[in-house]
Amino acid sequence: MLTVIFHALVLSFSLILPLGVQNVFIFNQGAVSPRYRRVLPVVATAALCDILLIGLAVTGVSLVILVHDGVRISLLIAGAVFLTAMGVSMWRSRPRTADQTRQQLPVRRQIVFALSVSLLNPHAILDTVGVIGTNSLQYAGTDKIAFTSVCMLVSAIWFASLAFAGRQIGKLDDSGVFLGVLNKLSALMMWGIAAYMIYGLVL
Repeated sequence: MLTVIFHALVLSFSLILPLGVQNVFIFNQGAVSPRYRRVLPVVATAALCDILLIGLAVTGVSLVILVHDGVRISLLIAGAVFLTAMGVSMWRSRPRTADQTRQQLPVRRQIVFALSVSLLNPHAILDTVGVIGTNSLQYAGTDKIAFTSVCMLVSAIWFASLAFAGRQIGKLDDSGVFLGVLNKLSALMMWGIAAYMIYGLVL
């Protein structure tokens, strides 16, 4: 059992640590949030999306869905459009200084954006299906339940920690310079991933 847990921990962290749209969005929302509890809707939404994707991957349901070209193409188009629009919004946003009231996205928009960066990201979905789903095949019974549970738990803890780290950095950024640079980098990353999605469509 300890081997299964260790395997799940290493695998989950290796997938979730690399900088991506989902991680950047959660960190950014933590940084602009006036209080940590205000970013919890983002954390909860991202964690629940990952739990859903991991569950679908382990049971094999997501693999059955993604083998259909229509589903894959629709996912790529929707993801590219959303990331392009969100990138424009991030690029134009102007972080407030410590002397001003920082404005966070309304809860509903936070949830919608978190859903989008979690579920309209083909790379995250394919990593979950291709890596976690494939690795889970070697387990059965309680071992499979333990493997799945640890993978889900790592995602939830990671997103909560990422938002907390963003909140701490945000409190130190009195001038708003760091958040301004972060917004620009986030926008460039989103546009880059959107362009890669479009490139994948024309291949």
